[in-house]
Amino acid sequence: MRRLLERLFPNLSPLQRTIVDWVVTIAGAVLLVLALKAWVVNPYKIPSSSMEPTFHCARPAPGCQASTSDRVLADRLIYHFRSPKRGEIIVFHAPKMAESACPGGGGVFVKRIIAVPGDRWSELNGYVYVNGKRLDEPYVKPDRRDHDTLELSDIVPGLSRVPKGEYFVMGDNRDESCDSRKWGFVPRKNIIGEVFFTYWPLSRIATH
Repeated sequence: MRRLLERLFPNLSPLQRTIVDWVVTIAGAVLLVLALKAWVVNPYKIPSSSMEPTFHCARPAPGCQASTSDRVLADRLIYHFRSPKRGEIIVFHAPKMAESACPGGGGVFVKRIIAVPGDRWSELNGYVYVNGKRLDEPYVKPDRRDHDTLELSDIVPGLSRVPKGEYFVMGDNRDESCDSRKWGFVPRKNIIGEVFFTYWPLSRIATH
């Protein structure tokens, strides 16, 4: 870098070259961070109790278990190479219906994919069934389970399967989650990325 600066600005003093070198280095670092944030990895703060206890939110918000909200990282690149899978936790732009159905409106949500395009989904007394088989969901704690009984047709009349290009998502805290049961599906285009890492607080560091 210093040799390049000397060729581009041969009349600069050593001090001036050092200053320009630092400015270029800092600007490059900032651009790299912005590029990573825009296209590769993005940090998010957990705002509500909908994913408790997988992800903590901060008291005194209702249902939150911790004094500090978890901070997570989402991989923005992965879904350019493959489709989202059942069981993955995703960050996505909330659909329009969520703005009126959920407390606090829309924004960016964090939920778990429960059913993918073509799946049949239902809930019986709080237990989820996909394609007729009850899901094993160790991430849903007994005291966080609801007692609803629903089918897709109760959410979208006449529908028996998740449509092409759409995903059915739910929070792990079933009794407190405003999710696809309230407002329908997440379009593929709304998905930002997959949550793969909790990085803060240090006591909560984990991969997902």
